[in-house]
Amino acid sequence: MNRFGEMHCSIAQAVGVIGEPWTPLILRDLFLGLRRFDDLAEDLGISRNLLTRRLEHLVAAGVVEKRPYQERPPRHEYVLTRAGRDIVPALMTLMAWGDRWATPPGGPPALLVHSCGEQFTPVVTCPHCGGEVTADTVTAVAGPGAAQGPGTMVLAAGAGEPGA
Repeated sequence: MNRFGEMHCSIAQAVGVIGEPWTPLILRDLFLGLRRFDDLAEDLGISRNLLTRRLEHLVAAGVVEKRPYQERPPRHEYVLTRAGRDIVPALMTLMAWGDRWATPPGGPPALLVHSCGEQFTPVVTCPHCGGEVTADTVTAVAGPGAAQGPGTMVLAAGAGEPGA
C-alpha cells in the first residue's frame, strides 16, 4: 500500500487511486469511448502488464467496471463507473491547465463541446454565487473529518475550533 492511502486527506486518497501517471490517460481513453484492452494498449503505447495492473487497480477502487463481451476466448471491456464518470470534470480541468500552460505544438489536441452545442474551456465555479474558484478566491477550513495525522497538519490544527 502506498503512503497516500494512510493520509487523512481527500486529495491524498484520490491520488492513491488515480495519481499514477498512466491512470488519467486510461480514464481519458475510457471516457472517449475506448473500452477494449487491445485498443487501450495500442492507443496509449503502454505495456500490457502495466495496463493490466492499472485496470485491476481501477476496478478494485470502484472507478472502472470490467464487463465480459465475449465468452470464447474470454474477452472483457472496461467502462467508467459512476465514480469514474465523476472524475471526468477534474480531468477536463487538468486538460484546460495543460492547454494553458503546457500546450503541445500546434495547439490543444482536443476541444470540448457542451451538450448545448457550444465549445468551452472548463472553469470551476462556486455553486452559490457562480464566481470563479481560484487559489485567490477560496479558503480551506477544517471539515468534520479533520484529524491529526500524516498530510493533515494544516487543517487538523484548527479542528474542533469554532468556525473551523
